[in-house]
This record gives sequence, C-alpha cells and structure tokens, in this order.
Amino acid sequence: MTRLKFPSAYTILFFLTIVMAVLTWVVPAGQYQMTTNEDLGRDVPIAGTYHTVEASPQGFADVVLAPIDGFYNHSTYSANAIDVALFVLIIGGFLGVATQTGAIDAGIARITERLKGREQWMIPILMGIFAAGGTVYGMAEETIPFYALLIPVMIAAGYDAVTGVAIIMIGAGIGCLGSTINPFATVIASNAAGVSFTDGQLPRVIILVLGWLACVVYVMRYAARVKADPSQSLVADQRVANEKHFLGHEGSQTETVELTGRHKLILTFFALSFAVMMWGVSVGGWWMAEISALFLVSSIVIGLIGQLSEEELTTTFVNGARDLLGVALIIALARGIVVIMDQGNITHTILYGAEQMVSGLPGVAFINAVYWLEMALSFLVPSSSGLAVLSMPVLAPLADFVNVSRELVVTAYQSASGLPNLITPTSGVVMGGLAIGRVSYSRWVKFMCPLLAILVVIVTVVLSVSAML
Repeated sequence: MTRLKFPSAYTILFFLTIVMAVLTWVVPAGQYQMTTNEDLGRDVPIAGTYHTVEASPQGFADVVLAPIDGFYNHSTYSANAIDVALFVLIIGGFLGVATQTGAIDAGIARITERLKGREQWMIPILMGIFAAGGTVYGMAEETIPFYALLIPVMIAAGYDAVTGVAIIMIGAGIGCLGSTINPFATVIASNAAGVSFTDGQLPRVIILVLGWLACVVYVMRYAARVKADPSQSLVADQRVANEKHFLGHEGSQTETVELTGRHKLILTFFALSFAVMMWGVSVGGWWMAEISALFLVSSIVIGLIGQLSEEELTTTFVNGARDLLGVALIIALARGIVVIMDQGNITHTILYGAEQMVSGLPGVAFINAVYWLEMALSFLVPSSSGLAVLSMPVLAPLADFVNVSRELVVTAYQSASGLPNLITPTSGVVMGGLAIGRVSYSRWVKFMCPLLAILVVIVTVVLSVSAML
C-alpha cells in the first residue's frame, strides 16, 4: 500500500493563500478608524470604531501575485519579505564559503571529540542562549543561520535533525513566549495598550522560567531516546541521507580532520560575525540590511583567510546561496497570506469578531478568552509587532470593564503570539527552519503537540491566578 505523503511547505502555504482568498468572498469587509501613535510611529485602530467598507474579494490573479507582493509590499501589520529573503541567501553563501575552507568540518570534529559523553549538556546551554535572545529582543529571523551550523553538530553527536531544529526554534520561541523586555512584542504591545512595559513582569518571568524548564526536559528526553536507539527518531528514514547532506559522509562519527591554525582563525572570525550580529540587532539598531552586509563582508574575509581563489570564492558563495533559495521562496509564500487578508479588507473584521467574543466576560474567563483569541490571530498575523499594533488598542481597553489589568492582557498577547509561532505554517521563520533541517511540517507538528499542551497549561494557570489576585 502506498503511504500518503504530507504536502510540502510550498503546497501548504499556497493552499492557505487560496483559503484566505476564498474567505474574502465570504467574510464581510470592514475597518476600524485609525489614529497615529507617535511613540510607535504607526497607525493603530481605535476601539469601538469598526465599520463595514466596500468588499474587495481576491481572485485568481491576486492569489498568484500574493507571494510577489509579499516580497516587497509593506503594511502596518507585516513588513516586506525581500530583506529577510536576501539575508537568507547571503547566509547560505556565507556558510558555503566557511564550509569550503574545511574549518567547519574540523570544528565539528573537535567539538564532538571534546564533548564525548557530555553531549546532552549542549541542549540546556544552547536553549538558554536562544531563550535569552528571544526574551531580550525577540530573536526570530536571526536564528536562520544557526540551523545549518548546529544541526551537523547534533547529528555528529549521535542525535538527529529534529533535535537541532528544536534547540533553536523552541529555545528562541520560549524566549519570545516569555518576553520580558522584547521591544518587538512586550514594549510595542504595552505602548499600544497604554501601560509601561515594566508593569506586570512577574507573570512573564514565571512563564519564561517554567516554560524553559519544560522545553529543556522535553527536548533532552527526546534526544536521549534517539541517541540510545536511532530508530526512535522522527526522521529515522532520512538518517543516511541527512548524514550525507549535513556531514558530507555516512555515519554520525565525523572523520578525523586536523584543526589547523588557519582553521582556528577562520572559526574565530566566523563566531565573531555572529557576535557582532547579536550586538547590532540588540544594541546597534540593525536590521536585515546591516546584518546582510556584515555576512557578505565576512564571507569575503573568510574566503581570503582560507586562501580560496577568486573563482572558487564566488562560485562557492553562489552555490551556498542556491542551497537556501527554497527557504527564501517559503518566506515570500508565507507573507503572501497576509497580503491577501489586507487587500481583501478582512483583517479588521476578524479582529472585530474577537472584540465581540470577549466583551462582558468575567475576569478569569476574559483573560483566557483573550489568550486563545490572540493565539488564533497570530496564525493569521505571525508578526509579533504587527499583531500587537493590530490587537492591543482594541482588546486592552476591554480589560478595564472586568477588573483585569491591561498589563495582564499584554502578557496574554505575548504568550499567545509566541506559542503558535513554534508551529504556524504562515511563519517564514518556522517553515524556513524546517526546510533547512529537512524536517517535514507534519513530523514537526507531531513532535510539538505534547509540548504545546504542556505550555498551554502553564500559561493558562499563570494567567488565571494573576487575574484572581
């Protein structure tokens, strides 16, 4: 019997675009009145001003053009994708050049040798680092280069690609879910809700700590099962192919490669590039253009240190970019879904429906309803800052009528926004990370379902207790 194969990420995203276009023919078109928030520098909706507008149903041409428009069209709730896609291509070239010098293979071999018998401790340490990036500055797109770097290390250590993907995606994701000072979630949402981002930090810290512990235990248990019995891996059928793809040979044990002084210099510069990126995003105000330029320059410098010829350097860079071309296309497809919603004038209608659902509920029921509604909205608006600007001006004022603090509404929003972004197919970061790791979406959802249930329970308990205090 032929086994039914789950569709690829491209098919899933294009299907969702079609579904959203169909909804523009069914869901009434509407908009809130908008006002400019000077602190945010964006237009935000005014609660209680929703009104219907002329319908704009999206047809065949709109669906076909949506991914193209998603590349360069910028809206209030979704940035253009061309800068992220270009960053992905440059990262592909950067990793290709670094690999060509032999330094990456030599570094992986040395790490595997040094951590013999202690490989499992990489998981909590790395997940802690990524969680710190998530809670401090909303680390998301910046995680993309780490997949191609970390997955080979995990496979060489006897784990699998799912473990590597989980360390990065769940690590950064739980940091975003438990955001504390993240300017793209907590700060923007608090500003839009009319409160200080320093208010209501205790439940956010509790969610962050308990969520991180739950995620670490979950990933470590899975990794231990895979190491003890490789057949327990969710991608066991891809084991040989993944070893050849990520390690360049079959077998999880890396070949003996001498780590020369030149290799050490390249790896030092390689690590320094990531350190500069982290500084630039969190402190220097950088975004995709600046960090793309950083890795472009780093590619050239590493190529020169590795004594690659001009032809070898340029060819290797282009080939590396080609390896991640599919990820760049996924980002455009994911952004196209939001384009259809905006052009079809149904984004505000969906928000209005959410507003009506939570109005008049008692405190505990209200905050949990907001949590689940924000979770549903985050599937449609995967941008955390976009969702904050869209929903907080409308939902936060409703808390005043049920004796719930607005800062708790912000906590519910960011916890909800962080959770689906671990699995939502409309996120270019999620689908891109899975594409790099060669993990199908269906297998990732299977891996995540128990953990998602655990995280929902943690957040629900914290929100409910906070609403009663």
